[in-house]
Amino acid sequence: MNKKKASLQILEILRALYPDAKCELLFKNNFELLIATILSAQCTDVTVNKVTPPLFDNYPSPDLLAKASLQNLEEIIKPTGFYKNKAKNILATSQILVKQYASQVPNDMNELIKLPGVGRKTANVVLSNGYGINAGIVVDTHVKRISKLLKLTASDDPILIENDLISLFPKQYWGILSHLLIAHGRKICSARKPKCSNCPLNRYCFFPNKTLT
Repeated sequence: MNKKKASLQILEILRALYPDAKCELLFKNNFELLIATILSAQCTDVTVNKVTPPLFDNYPSPDLLAKASLQNLEEIIKPTGFYKNKAKNILATSQILVKQYASQVPNDMNELIKLPGVGRKTANVVLSNGYGINAGIVVDTHVKRISKLLKLTASDDPILIENDLISLFPKQYWGILSHLLIAHGRKICSARKPKCSNCPLNRYCFFPNKTLT
């Protein structure tokens, strides 16, 4: 089957399976989304969602977070892991937002990736979920793994995976695609114990040990 045709069929199946798929991070504005996404690196959304309420209760704006003590930040965000580096990044990012962007989160990929702790993945999360801008596709561990199983990409490099996905899916679905693949990875196609026999994408999948029913 033509790869592009197959990708569109996969998209429609996922949309039907997970009609409510969305960003699982809790946030009230784009600043909170940006900080939460930085904290989510190598950490579950569940853990981030436990940490951000006290963080934003104490520091609800870039202006206030920019003045926070590094020690206080480290203590609050410690459960997210790599907290020392993350604390430095969110403090520096807040200071840059205040000084260079009038305390506003940029809505441009090139500007976002200049911020400490922000790469294309984080920038795509903010642009898509905060601004409704589909500048690219978020590639996390679920997206990477499932995209390879479905032969949507042959690469292990997030940038190349993103480029492959961009070439296969209409731009209007770039934002939702990652949420759909993440939902599928959590509910059916888990890394440790995939439910292959119950997977509607079975015929597109190249998982070596899958069982068909």
